[in-house]
Amino acid sequence: MDRLTCLYNKKQIRTAVRRLAAEITRDYRRKNPLVIGILKGSFVFLSDLVRELDFPLEIEFIRLSSYGHRQTSNGKVKILQTVGAKIKGREVLVVEDIIDSGVTLHFLLEYLRKKQPASLRLCCLLDKPSRRKAAVKIDYTGLTVPDKFLVGYGLDWDEKYRNLPDICYVEDNAGK
Repeated sequence: MDRLTCLYNKKQIRTAVRRLAAEITRDYRRKNPLVIGILKGSFVFLSDLVRELDFPLEIEFIRLSSYGHRQTSNGKVKILQTVGAKIKGREVLVVEDIIDSGVTLHFLLEYLRKKQPASLRLCCLLDKPSRRKAAVKIDYTGLTVPDKFLVGYGLDWDEKYRNLPDICYVEDNAGK
């Protein structure tokens, strides 16, 4: 059995989401942005975030892979599902659950820039700067987290724990 310790409870997460929504509303209120969620991890955060936004927007998803069944990225990013909406000339906001090494997000942002959006910004709930390997400009950051393996609130470990309402870290994963 995995031992989990709560890092942020659902009240703390809700406060961070509402703060991010206020910042995004300030910048996007009259722009009808294309909001792109990165699957699978961002779906819980994205759903809570967009419910706090009171202006027109369009939602799309992209699915990337760089982890597999591991706890760290293997550095090779693959697009498993791409965005169907037109990006050229649009205000685009990418929403991610956690930025760790930055490799996946660097890849994605370069991919999207080639599609010529009017603007491209990044929102993440969790930032883990201690693990950064690729430079990524984060426009909206919810919470900065320590170098621990996190689960819950959409974050998984081999598809487990996404449904936890809190963000926890795995205390002891020896032998996994």
